[in-house]
This record gives sequence, C-alpha cells and structure tokens, in this order.
Amino acid sequence: MAFTIISAFAVGFGVYYTQVYAFYSQIEGNGTTDVMLTPVGGGAPEVIAYSDFQAIDRESSPLAYRACFTTTQSLAMLTETFEMYERAVPRISPAWFECFDAQAAGDAIEADKAVVFTGQRNIEFGIDRVVAITEDGRGYIWQEINECGDKAYDGSPLGEDCPER
Repeated sequence: MAFTIISAFAVGFGVYYTQVYAFYSQIEGNGTTDVMLTPVGGGAPEVIAYSDFQAIDRESSPLAYRACFTTTQSLAMLTETFEMYERAVPRISPAWFECFDAQAAGDAIEADKAVVFTGQRNIEFGIDRVVAITEDGRGYIWQEINECGDKAYDGSPLGEDCPER
C-alpha cells in the first residue's frame, strides 16, 4: 500500500515538474528585434524602443512563448502607427516566470488601460504573435491561434488569405 502511494506521488510530481519547469527555457533577447509591431496597412513588422526584455518558450507548443518588456513610447503614438489585434486574451504563464502576469494584463486590456497590437502574423503557420502595452509602458507578448490556424486544426477548408503551410 505504501509503495502504491509513494509511486503515485512520484508520478504526479514528475508530471507536474515536466509541465511547469522541464520543457520551458529562458530566451536571451537579442537587444534589437525582440519587440516588433506590424504597421497599420500591413508591411513588415518594425522594432519599437524597449528595455527590460525577458522571455520563455518551449518547443512542445507554439503557444508557449511569453515575454515581458518596458517601453517609453506612448500608446497614442503606437495606436496611430501600428495595427491593433482584436480579441486577444493573455495566456497564463508558469508561476516562476514572474514578470508575465496574465491576469493583470487581461484586466488592463478589459479596462482600456492597455492596447493589444499585432506583433507578427503567422510567425509560424496559424499562429500570430501579439503584444499588449499598458498605459505605463509595461509590455506583454504571447502567441494566439489565428483564423487560418483554427481552420487547419478543425479540418475546415483554408481561405484564400491563408499562407501556404
């Protein structure tokens, strides 16, 4: 009986550790192109001024990427220059990655104290990188499944505006 309980605990701990710690890795920012936004009207994403960049990712999911940064650029200037992203919801990150607070970012977005921008469309097929920036210059980056990704994953025919896989 004790062996069964200890084994169950060990397996449970192993699964927890694997999901929360083992597959994630810290990403070193390159200092020049870590934070990019897509201009209004399209075109190639452009770098904005940023500092204090931190990021994590894992190879097992295209939605695992999370990053945080700060910027001194005003939301007024950013909203005039860069494309906004509709219906983005910050994804929870592991608790040990303290700079990314999905609840605070989501609350700021809902209270119109943050704006979500298109970072890069189809960073990989069906996945968009989005960037939320708060009034005080705090930034959050995560990835969302876009319309092409939804169609591909549910088996619907892809539209003409979807890129090649």
